[in-house]
Amino acid sequence: MIIIKSPQEIELMKEAGAVTAKILRDLRKFIVPGITTKDIDDFVEQSILGSGMIPAFKGYNGYPASACVSVNQQVVHGIPSKKCILLEGDIVSVDTGTIHRGYFSDAARTYSVGLIDPDAKRLIDVTQASFYEGLKFCKPGFRLSDVSHAIQTRVEEDGFSVVRDYVGHGIGRAMHEEPQIPNFGTPGRGPRLVPGMVLAIEPMVNEGTWKVSVLPDDWTVETIDGKRSAHYENTVVITEEEPLLLTTLDESLMMEV
Repeated sequence: MIIIKSPQEIELMKEAGAVTAKILRDLRKFIVPGITTKDIDDFVEQSILGSGMIPAFKGYNGYPASACVSVNQQVVHGIPSKKCILLEGDIVSVDTGTIHRGYFSDAARTYSVGLIDPDAKRLIDVTQASFYEGLKFCKPGFRLSDVSHAIQTRVEEDGFSVVRDYVGHGIGRAMHEEPQIPNFGTPGRGPRLVPGMVLAIEPMVNEGTWKVSVLPDDWTVETIDGKRSAHYENTVVITEEEPLLLTTLDESLMMEV
């Protein structure tokens, strides 16, 4: 069942999302060659706790950290480690969220570590662009698969592939609610979008094949061909008009942090 959120619930999620958005923005300066993925997780956790909120990921289904930090060929769910040192030219995806008075936010970005090659930059840029292609269909009357199809089309036009084993999701009083939101599919299918739906839309895009595998730690997901992957996610509210992004800092309705 898809849970429609009230204006009061959306306001709480907006507050949670604003903290997540600020952390993801601040990471742009924090991430440099020589730091570890554990340093990133420490920064995220301290920022969330300092805001008076709760890390949404830590302890979720046993996950041991406040952020998923995935480097290069790692797609998602990378476990932060003091042993994983970021090098010039790497790309690193950070996925995190907060809990505020019982309501969740969830968002992800992929960052460059120092100077990166043009192909890596294009991968990051196309992943973000595919999200915004999907966002065009996040309006009442469209169907869920219209969003999915728009993302897939944008990604494949640029010669990349969309991960199929992991998808976006509804979000609210739980991290994962209905509906599941694939980043691929035929348009015109699935539930119609209506105001009050809140969705975590998250393209995961690979340089090579879409196929992935899970490492023995039972969390970290990698591309099977060793090519790089990028991730871009926001928490999105369906409104009567344009969609509202809760996890960016450039929206007119976003609270100041």
